[in-house]
Amino acid sequence: MSEQQPVEPGQPAQPDQSLTPEPTQPIGPVMGPPPAWMPPPPPAPVPMWNRIAAYIVLIAVVAAAAGAGIGWSLARATNPQTAQSNTPQSPIVAATPNTGSVPGNTTADAIAAKVDPAIVDINTRIGTSSAAGTGMIISSSGEILTNNHVVTGSTSIKVTVQGRSQTYSAHVVGVDISQDVAVIQIDQNVSGLPTVTLANSSSLKVGDTVVAVGNALGQGGTPHATQGQITDLDQTITASTGGNSSETLNGMIQSDALIYEGDSGGALVNTAGQVVGMITAGQAQGFRSAASDVGFAIPSNTALDIVNRIRAHDQSSDLTYTQQGYMGVQVQTLDAASAAQLGVNISSGAVVTAVVPGSPAANAGIPRYAVITSVGGMAVTSTDTLGTAVKSHKPGDQVSVTWVTSSGTHTATVTLAGVNP
Repeated sequence: MSEQQPVEPGQPAQPDQSLTPEPTQPIGPVMGPPPAWMPPPPPAPVPMWNRIAAYIVLIAVVAAAAGAGIGWSLARATNPQTAQSNTPQSPIVAATPNTGSVPGNTTADAIAAKVDPAIVDINTRIGTSSAAGTGMIISSSGEILTNNHVVTGSTSIKVTVQGRSQTYSAHVVGVDISQDVAVIQIDQNVSGLPTVTLANSSSLKVGDTVVAVGNALGQGGTPHATQGQITDLDQTITASTGGNSSETLNGMIQSDALIYEGDSGGALVNTAGQVVGMITAGQAQGFRSAASDVGFAIPSNTALDIVNRIRAHDQSSDLTYTQQGYMGVQVQTLDAASAAQLGVNISSGAVVTAVVPGSPAANAGIPRYAVITSVGGMAVTSTDTLGTAVKSHKPGDQVSVTWVTSSGTHTATVTLAGVNP
């Protein structure tokens, strides 16, 4: 097993230190050094950078770690459909991989056509912004496998199924945050949906031909497909937002099939169109770079083990089934210059640079440029401690929030809303 550590992680969209908030960007920074080439984008890309968040360049913690710009800006009422079913689902069994010769056309598009009907576009709302990614249908009743980072922090999830004009709403069934795996479920009563075939990934070899299939650039429509080879196995990768937080994944498949932002949660398939991995991360030149020819995928065996545990309602501590509490503020850590500019006589806290309309914070009267110093009795000294304080509560909890402005100290009770973990 080898480890790939980024030499110089890119920087995330940071809050403007002048206290004028930047527009929230759902795309994170990059992992690793830039490649020396610049590949062309897929045909007819749509300028949707503010919507594309299937961070092929990042992993699970991205949305949470970007708390200064995104993480604490989310709010909505708890979705009652997030409650899990009381009936455990039967496990999905990995298929024997088809390693023999495949008759007929073996181009990327021909191979992808075998799995395309079960590849879905995922569009989410993240606070006041939106994002896009990919998913794979794993049951005919609408269960979908995707990356946790595609749906984390979302206030709503929309799914588009190939060949169907209707857009479906969906909710999170369960996630393994540390492994960047999520299972979501279409809310509407659906049946007969096509499903992917998850093949046993244990027999993969360096040099095997693979095709990456996903919602490249968040364009929607027929999934984009690129062909390559497995270049390494059992890789350990670490992705960082450029701050203090990072996420490490082990056992990853590395390939040189070109992947794009928006492909996360998509399928890495063998020549038979069987899924052997889930596209998760890649190296790219910048957070708006079009593509990467160094991509990493979670092996299908790893993903399937988590899927089956979620379907069985396994209550292990690494699995999460419930939403997290959120206030609905966008913040940055207070510094001396900000304190002087705001006229507050304190040295630490989280400056509110924006308040989401209709959010719990807005309803409680927390204003822009307030400096939050306490939540639920926990001291707030930075954006990170604010996130920790809020996430320690559940949606619907009533918590006491203290903030400071130039007019003095204020306290109000805030009823937290909920977002996906």
